[in-house]
Amino acid sequence: MRIVELPEILDALDEDAALAAVEDGFRRLHRGNVQLAEVAHLNFDNPPGDCHVKGGYMTGDDVFVFKFATSFYRNPERGLSSSNGCMIVVSAKTGEQLAMLKDQGVLTDTRTAMAGALAARAILRQGSKTLGIVGTGIQAKMQGEMIARLLGLDDILVYGRSADKAAALADELGGAAVELAELCARADLIVTTTPSTAPVLTADMVRPGTRIVAVGADTPGKQELETALTARARLIVDSSVQCAHHGEAGWPIRAELTAMDSLVELGALLENSIDFADDDIVIADLTGVAVQDIAIAKTVWERLAN
Repeated sequence: MRIVELPEILDALDEDAALAAVEDGFRRLHRGNVQLAEVAHLNFDNPPGDCHVKGGYMTGDDVFVFKFATSFYRNPERGLSSSNGCMIVVSAKTGEQLAMLKDQGVLTDTRTAMAGALAARAILRQGSKTLGIVGTGIQAKMQGEMIARLLGLDDILVYGRSADKAAALADELGGAAVELAELCARADLIVTTTPSTAPVLTADMVRPGTRIVAVGADTPGKQELETALTARARLIVDSSVQCAHHGEAGWPIRAELTAMDSLVELGALLENSIDFADDDIVIADLTGVAVQDIAIAKTVWERLAN
């Protein structure tokens, strides 16, 4: 098995190819051409963190992929990244472990930002100009950079519990740090990127027509959006099964306020666009699906193997 360290991974990572592969992965998932393993989770309280293992196989591929990822939220206080992990590329013909991509969480972070950008593009209201970022961590920065670049949203607002961190991120993104109420009042698209277990956005904060990409609720118990908000929104999900289990969509489903069959998977939306009403609140609930890991790992491995 080849051990591939981060510098070599970054040299082999082509953003355009990976973005196209992630989009294709969602489409193939919608068509029923993907096997996904059941997600494994571990949660930690002190210090706060989580671990998840995801894996799957796209029909017809020469390889399948399993990913091990951790997030420990106080790591920056120790001078460490909050994300870590690796991806294992395995031959689908022999079962041989071909490579361990020791990406230190970078591939996971990148494919998450790509899914956010794809979802944002699919739900964005025409004429939107202002992007609001809730959170100040790795994903806040990456979502802000990728969405702003790919969708041309050049008015960027940032809110974080730490005013200093919000100001620093806003400066990096070329935007402004604001209070949450102002962000909700001005932003056409809001991206929530926190590990919160209590709602950050409530129904009375969010005005009609707002589009939201929620990426924080990726393990059981997390919730960034008030249940009353998700219950009244049009819900786009990366995986109906995962989102009903541990995403934002699961909260109104368990409260019997939203029907499971009302969820629209992102792959379906990418295949067949929906004309949302201008005053619809549309939420993309992204828990992270193994097709993203397969897609980005494959693009890296294919370049490394050739």
